[in-house]
Amino acid sequence: MNKTVLKVSVLALFLGLAGGCATTGGDDVAAANQAAEAARAAADRATQAAADAQSSADRALSAASEAQACCEANSEKMDRMFQKVSSK
Repeated sequence: MNKTVLKVSVLALFLGLAGGCATTGGDDVAAANQAAEAARAAADRATQAAADAQSSADRALSAASEAQACCEANSEKMDRMFQKVSSK
């Protein structure tokens, strides 16, 4: 995910600078700087979204692991109960 964000940022920066090189004047530099800043802000938002998604995935994995442990414990209890009833 971070590689994608980096690629998008570099592409946006390149396009902003390429557009700035096609013409002259202070406005073009300001526009390129604004484009670069917008790309950086987008990259920051994407990084935060990726971190939030990873956090959610970690919580889901933890919940799934707990559910699996509970399921295995219940299976063991049922097996013991079945063995106990069968032995009578």
